[in-house]
Amino acid sequence: MKKADVKVGAIVGAKSEEELKKPFQGKVEKIYENSALLAITSYDPVDTTAISDLNNKIVVNFKHLKTARAAKNSKTASTNEVKIEKIAKKNDDKKEADKK
Repeated sequence: MKKADVKVGAIVGAKSEEELKKPFQGKVEKIYENSALLAITSYDPVDTTAISDLNNKIVVNFKHLKTARAAKNSKTASTNEVKIEKIAKKNDDKKEADKK
């Protein structure tokens, strides 16, 4: 793939001979000059420990990216999305207790 073809948020197929034994799929998180940061979303069970060591992320050269298609015998990575909620202050509760 060329840099112009890669968009942030797109799901792409990729391979990495150095880190993983089998091809995988990932979501593009960031684009660099010659490569892209992928959050690994689908992979072969053989690569489970390597994926864990990589924290489900890998940088891949554009040469090794392809348009995504459904992979057979693949395992879906669990994404750790953290949601933060603002907690209401308890000053209102104290004021009510003081009034009683």
